[in-house]
Order: sequence, then C-alpha cells, then structure tokens
Amino acid sequence: MLLAILAAAGWFGYAGLTTDPGVPISIHGYIAMALGIFFSLAIGIGLMALVFYSSRAGYDEPPHQIGGRSDEE
Repeated sequence: MLLAILAAAGWFGYAGLTTDPGVPISIHGYIAMALGIFFSLAIGIGLMALVFYSSRAGYDEPPHQIGGRSDEE
C-alpha cells in the first residue's frame, strides 16, 4: 500500500513538472517561495537545536525522587 502511494506521488509530481513547462512565476511567487523555504529551515534548525540542547542539559533523563521514603529496605 505504501509503495502504491509513493508511486502515485511520484507520478503526480512528474506529471505536474512536465505538463506545461515555461509557465512564468511572478516576483510574488519567488518571494513567497523564498519566505517559505527560509521559515521552514529556521523552524527545523531551531527544533533540532532544542533537541540537542535538552539532551546535553540532562532534561531527557528519567526523574529521580528527592527526599521522602525510599523503596529499598
């Protein structure tokens, strides 16, 4: 099923890119594309930086009980 979806997406992409070559893109289209790429990269890089930061800072460690009773007797 996943291979069928992949094949359909590949065919749709190929058909969309080769159907009518030479369609002009306005300056607004280029600006929108550049902003979309920039913000997608900024969000992706920012989230990956947070993942590495939380891993190095120890925020991903399991919690430890402070004080109170202990289970070891």
